[in-house]
Amino acid sequence: MIEVKAEQEKKARALLIGSPAAKEAGKPEELEGLVQTLGMDIAGSLVLTRIEPTPAYGIGTGKAQEITDKAKELEADCIIFDWEIDPTKQRNWEKLTQKPVFDRNEVIIRIFAQRAKTKEATLQVNLARLVYSLPRLSHTYGDLSRQRGGTFGNKGSGETQLELDRRQIEDKITQIKKELEQVEQNRATQRKQRERTESASCALVGYTNAGKSSLLNALTGADAFVENKLFATLDPTTRKLALSEGNSVLLTDTVGFISNLPHTLIDAFKSTLEEAKYATLLLVTVDASDANCVKQYEQVQKVLREIQASDVPQLILLNKIDRVEQDAMRLSELEAVFPGAIKTSAATKAGFDALLTAIAEQVLGSIGRYRIPLEKSSLAELVRRNGTILEEEWTDDSVELTARVPGKFDEQGNATSRTLALLFPYRIHEQEE
Repeated sequence: MIEVKAEQEKKARALLIGSPAAKEAGKPEELEGLVQTLGMDIAGSLVLTRIEPTPAYGIGTGKAQEITDKAKELEADCIIFDWEIDPTKQRNWEKLTQKPVFDRNEVIIRIFAQRAKTKEATLQVNLARLVYSLPRLSHTYGDLSRQRGGTFGNKGSGETQLELDRRQIEDKITQIKKELEQVEQNRATQRKQRERTESASCALVGYTNAGKSSLLNALTGADAFVENKLFATLDPTTRKLALSEGNSVLLTDTVGFISNLPHTLIDAFKSTLEEAKYATLLLVTVDASDANCVKQYEQVQKVLREIQASDVPQLILLNKIDRVEQDAMRLSELEAVFPGAIKTSAATKAGFDALLTAIAEQVLGSIGRYRIPLEKSSLAELVRRNGTILEEEWTDDSVELTARVPGKFDEQGNATSRTLALLFPYRIHEQEE
């Protein structure tokens, strides 16, 4: 009985096949992280020097046989490729190896399925899974599920796929899309309510495992789930972030990005990702301790362009700075690549004062001084409603204000907000001090 239980709980062993792009690293590091997050053991890895566009396997038959022999030698339970495999090639591989074979996209979808907690996230993941599986109905999920004791969920993911025929899957996709439309409408309603109350919003965006949830918790006292794994959280968490001078903004933690994020997931998580699109300010979080942080940053910018959020103002945060602050050369390299970035750490709260000041300047406006005639004193009340008065002094003929007002003056001196435009004639310039 004990032996049966141990066999059921035994982790699946995967042979990883890296693309030529991973040749410099010697192994597909990111795929390794994904597979380990999924809960599998890595039996070994093989990085290809080139990929031939052959119709049967996508690579030459000799190399395909070499991979098959390698999987048998390592006693691997499955083979995972670091690029997308079309359904026909996937079936050919499984016939050749007699093992479950899948690609990077399926690994990510399975991770999302494990992490989904709320109704919205579950719907989104199910939609992505069904769209991905529709052309792969003969894919042998069952073998791997039995080997892993059904640990992908309450029922083995293979069992679910084999029981559903094409028509049932298409009907289910239609049903989920309708439910998601309702969720999107609810999210849009909440967004409009925030806009009516003129609540500024900031969105933490960045590569998966860059420390966004940790920053949210440290800045706001939230209790967002944190774990040192890829895609630890899928659901956006929003909390109020108190700034200096009695103001606050809404801070949202978004799902992490990753290179080659499956389009099925981008489409399914569209409403979640759009939290970044509609934010007042993006806090682009970069893991300063990761050697690949520059490439990860570039991938984040690519995804932001895909969801049409690249025009939103950004602040770059070099997060986890406590892990590299003793390395002067590393710091110098990061500063050269990310000039003006704010160095932060959720662990030590380093850089929090600078971050809050920068957010206030971006969201609430810059600080200015104004001398308003008494007959125009209603402007002071306008500033009080729309901005923040830091200092206020009334004299016999005027009121002098030091205030932070939303908007800014451009290079031509034009104001970007109505309040600033009305205050423009009453600015106190430095030479008047």
